[in-house]
Amino acid sequence: MSAVNRFIQRRVVPGVLPELPDNTHPVLKQLYACRGVVHANELERGAGRLLPFQQLKGIDAATALLIDALQQQQHLVIVGDFDADGATSTAVLISGLRAFGFKSLEYLVPNRFEYGYGLTPEMAELAVAQGAELIVTVDNGISALEGVALAKKAGVKVLVTDHHLAGNELPNADAIVNPNQPGCSFPSKALAGVGVAFYLLLALRAALREQHYFTGRQLSEPNLAELLDLVALGTVADVVPLDSNNRILVHQGLMRIRSGKCRPGIQALIDVANRNAVKLTASDFGFALAPRLNAAGRLDDMSLGISCLLANDLGLARQYAAELDSLNVERRAIEQSMQIEAQAFLSQLSFDGAELPEALCLYRHDWHQGVIGILAGRIKEQFHRPTIVFAQGDEGELKGSARSISGLHIRDLLEEISSQYPGLIKKFGGHAMAAGLTISADRLDTFKLALSLTAKKHLTPEQLTAVIYSDGELPAECFDIGFAQLLQNAGPWGQAFPEPVFDGEFNLISQKMLADRHLKMMLQTADGKLIDAIWFNADNKAWPDVNVQKVQLAYQLDVNEYRDKQNLQLIVRHMLAV
Repeated sequence: MSAVNRFIQRRVVPGVLPELPDNTHPVLKQLYACRGVVHANELERGAGRLLPFQQLKGIDAATALLIDALQQQQHLVIVGDFDADGATSTAVLISGLRAFGFKSLEYLVPNRFEYGYGLTPEMAELAVAQGAELIVTVDNGISALEGVALAKKAGVKVLVTDHHLAGNELPNADAIVNPNQPGCSFPSKALAGVGVAFYLLLALRAALREQHYFTGRQLSEPNLAELLDLVALGTVADVVPLDSNNRILVHQGLMRIRSGKCRPGIQALIDVANRNAVKLTASDFGFALAPRLNAAGRLDDMSLGISCLLANDLGLARQYAAELDSLNVERRAIEQSMQIEAQAFLSQLSFDGAELPEALCLYRHDWHQGVIGILAGRIKEQFHRPTIVFAQGDEGELKGSARSISGLHIRDLLEEISSQYPGLIKKFGGHAMAAGLTISADRLDTFKLALSLTAKKHLTPEQLTAVIYSDGELPAECFDIGFAQLLQNAGPWGQAFPEPVFDGEFNLISQKMLADRHLKMMLQTADGKLIDAIWFNADNKAWPDVNVQKVQLAYQLDVNEYRDKQNLQLIVRHMLAV
């Protein structure tokens, strides 16, 4: 079985371009228009343009809980999640609450192999046993009905902060802050868990200011901007849509890092990833820093990642970062082995001459539970099919990780399956593009059938065709470093605000494979300009091909820096012989 065919489709430029300053580059105007920008204020990235916290449902009750806890110096236990969003959310709340004067703070992060996700009853028992008087969840809790009930029964108050979609029933928490809970009028439903945690601190500072808490004690107000490097990292890492509000958060975090104001933990992650803080981009968060942070939660314990983020000393932070880097190397080796096994498994499947099924579901008894999400994502990208990968969980159970394609809301699909086949899925949760679930091991075949039948109802042949969207052909004068840097600075780019991709035909002057994986090329434009290009993870069975002299590319502009010398480079996303 081979990967699906892909084709390049150009984005349609709206008839009316956004109202932008006259000196805006015409290509930029088209790029913004294709991403839904209408007015210039949508591109403003100053912190003053952030949406007001007052529109978050439950924010007043949440701040009242925290103020009461502060006045009484109650013991707070923050319950986080084992991914990068959960780690940054925990670090933001710990750092922020300390700055407000909270003295008795600790955090718990579930080990995915022992407790599973979120405020489970087991995690609630741990928090109660540690003397919690107030439990605050970050990046989880909206579905923790049993965990919240257990804590409340023990006399512990619970504040839930989350961004995941709510189920039919909400937990009986003392306060819930979640832009996606029913009845919340907050305009941006795209906040990551770390964004919600940051907004909670903004609201707390405002409430304490109204009570003259700072002036009455002759205290300086906490500078919450110091947390924006964490907010930016967690937002990009969780692959939430970069709407105008999230772009402000990410931009402000990037500006702090580039100006040398980031915390030691993030600086250490930048160093171990061989990135330059001064030139850091949003994509570096997603492809360099977040995988190292996530490696702790996938293979070990996310407490290591949180310790790195909270470290006040750069030397100590570098020790943590080195451990995270080693875990990431181990994670990559496990993933590569699993990917080879998955490819072999898929190649043996017979579909009786039919096309690929609408959804793929894979399981091996020895696959690593912490890496199945990455594997599901890789297979989804290769075959352009929603993919669920299972590994062994607790006795008699399978833990699954799902990744979806555009047009299919994977959490809603799981909810539909759960409702149509009662008891088939023990528990599930997630987003539109990613979700997790648990089933009984002896019901795997039944689940595969249910998944196939349900996915088939919702997916059209067009949705199952892999499309690479292009912003069109780039004018000849734009093939220079200046324009490439203009594009970089025009972001941040990311989920739902995609980095610009262009297409065009080029003469293929030279080609060679690097490390048996990456195709390095020299291209020539129609007007004779020579440009470097690289295609990462190219098909080494098809390339290099000395018979090909002209190619059609989908590509991105990049500035490659080597030995203090910069040159323009094309990052190839797709290539066809012409």
